[in-house]
Parts: sequence; C-alpha cells; structure tokens
Amino acid sequence: MSTDIVVLPLQIGPADGPRFMVKDTLDVAGSPTRAGSRTLTDAAPAAAHAEVVARLLAAGWQLMGKTNLHELAYGTTGINHWTGTPRNPRWPDRVPGGSSCGSAVAVAQGLVPVALGTDTGGSVRTPAACCGVFGLKPSFGRVSRRGVMPERSSLDCVGPIARDMDSLIAAMAVMTPNFHTLPVVPPSLHIGLVDVACDTQARDAVHGALARTRHRLHPVTLPLFEDAYRAGLAVINRENWTALSPLLADGRMGPDVATRLQRAGQTTDAQVAEAEAVRRAFRAEVDAALSQCDVLALPTLASPPPRLEDAADTSAAVSMTALVRPFNLSGHPAITLPLDNADGLPVGLQLVARHGADEWLCAVARSLSHQLDLHASLGEPA
Repeated sequence: MSTDIVVLPLQIGPADGPRFMVKDTLDVAGSPTRAGSRTLTDAAPAAAHAEVVARLLAAGWQLMGKTNLHELAYGTTGINHWTGTPRNPRWPDRVPGGSSCGSAVAVAQGLVPVALGTDTGGSVRTPAACCGVFGLKPSFGRVSRRGVMPERSSLDCVGPIARDMDSLIAAMAVMTPNFHTLPVVPPSLHIGLVDVACDTQARDAVHGALARTRHRLHPVTLPLFEDAYRAGLAVINRENWTALSPLLADGRMGPDVATRLQRAGQTTDAQVAEAEAVRRAFRAEVDAALSQCDVLALPTLASPPPRLEDAADTSAAVSMTALVRPFNLSGHPAITLPLDNADGLPVGLQLVARHGADEWLCAVARSLSHQLDLHASLGEPA
C-alpha cells in the first residue's frame, strides 16, 4: 500500500465489513490528524473519532487507513512535497486533483470502494473527476463535521468518493442520520444545462452524453456564476487564514501553501462582506433555476487536469475549481460522475440539486450513470 496514498494504514472494525478510508483531516481516535503537513508532525492523537467515522464503524464498516491530501487541504492539484503526491492511476502524467487526492486515488486504485474526503471549494469533486470516479459534496450542513479539520467553516462538507453509485449511496445512508430511501426517478427529467466558461471538448462531452438520454434539456444561465467563484475564494481565504495562520510561525509549511495562505491574509473585511452578499444572491439564483429544472448539469472540470510538470504553481492551478467552487458558496448538493472528453481525458459530469435534496441528486446520478454506462476508471490494488 503506497505511502503516497495511505499515510496511516489501519484496520479498525470487522474484517468482513465494507472497507473505507478517510482523508487525514478527519479524526480517528488514537491517531494524530496531520492534514498532510509537516507543521503538524507533533500533533497529539485524537481523543475520539470524527462523528462520520464513528457512524460508519458502528454500522460494521472497516476503516483501512487515513489518506494523503494537498497540504492542509489548501490546494487543487494534490501535489504534496512532504508526504508525496498520489499517482493518478489512469492518467499518471496528470495531477490527481486536490485536496482529497489520496481518497480519490485509493478508490481509483481499487484499494477501497469508498473513501471520505472534504469539499470546501471542490476538494471532493475535483479529485474524483481527475481520477475518473464518483464524488459527492452533500448539502452544506447535511453531514456532520464534528471532528473534522478545520473546526469551523461555512463552506466545507464531508463527502464520499466511490467506485460506483451504490457504494456512494450506502456510505451516505450511514453517514447521514436522516438519509431517506431514494425517490423513484421518472422516465423523463427536465435537466438544465448551465452555460459556463469551459473548453469546447468539456462542453461537448456533457451535452453529447445528456443528448443520448430521453430527458428534456434546457439551457440555463447563472449570471452570478463567476462572481460566486470569486466570492468563494474570498470566504475560504478569510476562514483558512483564521484557522491556519498560526501554523506559519515554525516555517515548516510547504512554500506553495504558505505563499497562498499569506496572500489569503490580505483579504479585507469589505471583500468578505461583498462575498457574503454574492452568496445570498447566488443561492437565490440557483434556487430559481432549480424551481424550473429537476437538476442542473455542467462539466466538473473546465478542461482536463493539468500535467504534473505544469502544475507546480498552486495559486495558478486554483482555476481548476472554476466550475465547482460556486456550489460550495451556495450550499447546494453537487455530484460528479466519471466522464471523458473526445480525447479520452477526464472532465466529469457535474449534477446539482436543490438544497437538502441529496437523496434526489443521488437517485438521478445513479439513473444517469446506468443510462449512459458511466463507470469508474479502476486500477489494480497496489
């Protein structure tokens, strides 16, 4: 089991239970939470499991380890110069995506059917799309963040990355106390195709796939989409500066993350206030679109993942989250399904539903994955 993927091997729970791993920002009792950072080398062992970990273990799941990540969960590429960078199984010359890279690669490598990540600005959906697997950002507040780093966030969600929709749904049913039986998806849906800035092949992949279904497709414009992306950056910058800036003092933070965090410290109160105004307006805009459509659809990635050699500048690579980050700001549930462009490179099919309608989103995603024969790109266990 590669240490680039699994930073702490474990075996907790019944040997015959469904296997899972968790990103090393989730507490596991008796183990330190280091978040892929040398600054937390001396972190004390956690006193208790994160609530979602405890729920899965109580339901008979088997925890197999803690997974690697982009340092301090503050990056989009998954490149980590201290713990190592997990290798993207199907596209080894491309980044695995961040920040939940280890969880996505563990699933794509076939180590476990489910691994938990966290998604503050696309950090479940981006690596899931980069590695060709399934990944869900639940509605904000739907899944407990107790025992998750950072302690406070208005954006972050714990979500499953999985090899298939049935495994993802099984995990959500345990992680979420009030996760109900999935509704029946009717033969014809009204799907809103969101007009976003992306490359032609990403747009063609999504439109072409959905055109093969029997569903009604309708163009949707979200005028505040790019404003919401920038607002999401302002909010995460302020919240991460508050949570992580004390770790700068010992000088052990990776230079890419340290530089980004120092820039985040320059975020002004006025920028945060403006971002919160955009949050309210954009949430209403998405709600209005979803009052006319059953789900929204768009690519997960605006273009294929960058090559490793081109992704050294973390700040420049933040644009990888251009199509996912707005839904962290709005709080709506969003899921990515594996979808390649015409060149065989991953772009992902992203679906978005009404706030709180996570069961509906999962039902639609499962239905579409069957209709379109969308499968995870699984490698062999390392």
